[in-house]
Amino acid sequence: MVPDAKGIPWTSRTGGKQFVDYDPNIVLKNEGNNSGDISGSQHSILTMDKAISDLEIKLMASRAERETIQKDPMMSEGVKNIESTLKRKYFMVIGINTAFSSHKRRDSVRATWMPQAEKRKKLEEETGIIIRFVIGHSSTSGGILDKAIEAEEKVHGDFLRLQQHVEGYLELSAKTKTYFATAVSLWDAEFYVKVDDDIHVNLATLGVTLARHSKKPRVYIGCMKSGPVLARKGVKYHEPEYWKFGEVGNKYFRHATGQLYAISKDLATYIFINQKLVQLLNEALVLVVRCMCSNRSSNFIYLLVPPVIIVMLCLRNVLHKYANEDVSLGAWFIGLDVEHVDDRRLCCGTPPDCEWKAQAGNICAASFDWRCSGICRSVERIMEVHERCGEDKNALWSANFVQTIRTSS
Repeated sequence: MVPDAKGIPWTSRTGGKQFVDYDPNIVLKNEGNNSGDISGSQHSILTMDKAISDLEIKLMASRAERETIQKDPMMSEGVKNIESTLKRKYFMVIGINTAFSSHKRRDSVRATWMPQAEKRKKLEEETGIIIRFVIGHSSTSGGILDKAIEAEEKVHGDFLRLQQHVEGYLELSAKTKTYFATAVSLWDAEFYVKVDDDIHVNLATLGVTLARHSKKPRVYIGCMKSGPVLARKGVKYHEPEYWKFGEVGNKYFRHATGQLYAISKDLATYIFINQKLVQLLNEALVLVVRCMCSNRSSNFIYLLVPPVIIVMLCLRNVLHKYANEDVSLGAWFIGLDVEHVDDRRLCCGTPPDCEWKAQAGNICAASFDWRCSGICRSVERIMEVHERCGEDKNALWSANFVQTIRTSS
């Protein structure tokens, strides 16, 4: 990776911000006073080539040093632990979509299907399952809403904050995109799951369900549906771009319902690449502008500005967002070689539906009420659903996917 200009932060795979120094001598110089001097541009290009060569040499030296440290038997345990963490493979990352106003919902999830404290740590270490509540920031960054989440995070330590996302109901598609891009950059997992905070989940059953597809590339798993495209303004789930779907009354393409769905690593990486591309272009423009403002900038830098701006305008929304986030996710995979898996265990009803199925030996992975797009009055009722439809408390530690992870580790 070529280092960024000094003062420009980049995020490492572990999520921490770092600042990389760079040699000020690599700034392109204009030796001539004439703005149209061709030789000045040629000299700038040669200077850039030399700078890149120097950076490549430093990168090779850094890699050699790293390999030496890895082979050193006296290497500290701390470094070994860091290396182990960076290389760790996880089975699935579960992001629970939540809002600032949903404190009681989060507590109800913590009290039922989401392990807490040491049990959650054990879940990560022994089964490779990461679970986090996913939330961005308020429109007034650092305000009372953000401070409330920070206080809750200090108590539970179970949040994934999306640094570049501002919360809002109409921004769910953007949040979904940012979540998957962030999750795949932080954790190397086989599957990435999104679930709402008013859904009951049986983790072992969900894991076993996904494990059946662990060898498949580009898999998209959920309860597939094809609901009507609502053209009339003012109704819930109105689609402003209804005309793209043909005649009035037509239905959406097949996509997983938004209460819970999972995608494989390849698809999460696809979202990450498209998200990161726009971010990199933004950083490139900042770097170009800084060089232009410097007295040492050359004609070559000015030649970069138009193409960078044009590309940014074309790619600022590479993955198009529709009104509904589940429709948006389905749209991003159209045209790709993706296997759609329709599994109804991911969308069981609340008791008596999930209870009858459990008694028959067909335990549900997720349960909710369709009419409420979640468990109706979930804060009051999720414990009842958990008691009547929950899997055995030891199921999570004896499921087949757990044995697979332990065998391969």
